[in-house]
Amino acid sequence: MVQIPNKTAQKSAREPAQYSVPTSADVARLAGVSRATVSYVLNNTSAVRISEPTRRRVHEAAKELGYVPHAAARSLRAGHSRVVLMPTPQIPVGPLFSEFFNELQWALSRFDYTVVQYGSLGLTGEEAARAWAELRPVAVLAPDASGLGARGVNVLKRSGAKAVFTIGPQRAEGAHALLMDQRLVGECAATHLLERGSRHIGVVIPEERGLEAFARPRSDGIRRTVAQHGTEVTMTELPLAYDEESAARLAAGWRTLGVDGVFTYNDEFAMLLMRALQDEGIAVPEETAMIGADDLMLGRLLRPRLSTVRIELPSGQKLAELVDRVVRDPGMEPEVHDVLGATAVHRESS
Repeated sequence: MVQIPNKTAQKSAREPAQYSVPTSADVARLAGVSRATVSYVLNNTSAVRISEPTRRRVHEAAKELGYVPHAAARSLRAGHSRVVLMPTPQIPVGPLFSEFFNELQWALSRFDYTVVQYGSLGLTGEEAARAWAELRPVAVLAPDASGLGARGVNVLKRSGAKAVFTIGPQRAEGAHALLMDQRLVGECAATHLLERGSRHIGVVIPEERGLEAFARPRSDGIRRTVAQHGTEVTMTELPLAYDEESAARLAAGWRTLGVDGVFTYNDEFAMLLMRALQDEGIAVPEETAMIGADDLMLGRLLRPRLSTVRIELPSGQKLAELVDRVVRDPGMEPEVHDVLGATAVHRESS
């Protein structure tokens, strides 16, 4: 007898099991509470007091059922989202700034905001703002204001963003600004080198794409400090790619430059240049004093140990409090906050 294959059974074997999506009503039944109580607990509503045992029962029930709140539905009920959008920077950021952004994200989550990083590489200005606005964030923390502009800020606000911040060396009209004036880093480095006796200061200008937003202001800070000393002090810009060949070429002609002190843009470029100078037999600091920036661990591992500019950034907690305050009062006038500090740390290289 010819058996006819059971197509239904074959189909069931191939297809994954279909699971029902748990709802807040399911959580309420399992926890023995009302749906309103489930909503209060899982949305961290502070206006209603819920006992700790009840909170535990709700959380345990939600975990057992695999239930998570629906963010979009919650946004519709509240009239706005709890999403804080952080577009990824168009420029490479080092360990110091990565740590700062991570701390800020953690602090915002403590205020019940959902932080979303948006990879908007290639989008600038109003085009980028429209892409961000599609997610209907309650706040936007833009790491680069150079292309945002007043029109981009307006697009975000008209889409429902209650707070728009820029983070970096520039600001955008209509947005709150967390200014990080990189000129302070250059001024601090130049002052340190001058105090240590340098009179012909070299300034590394990274050739890596995207670093201009940091490198140029730092160079301007050195130029401004040098200018205060008249013609007895000079400054020379030193283009340098982040690779060994470029550093070797620069080191090979070092003695013809007449540089007796150098600011290397950051600690990573200092590591690169120091090794190349040592390979050429140029002693640091005897022939050339050196100072980096960021105060990374690697600077303390170099020999000689690297002098550096320690960059002081605000705590993520304070900035999260500021964002929350603006979200609660979106009509307040845009504020400008200078949030970067700089201090020279003297070690063996200078």
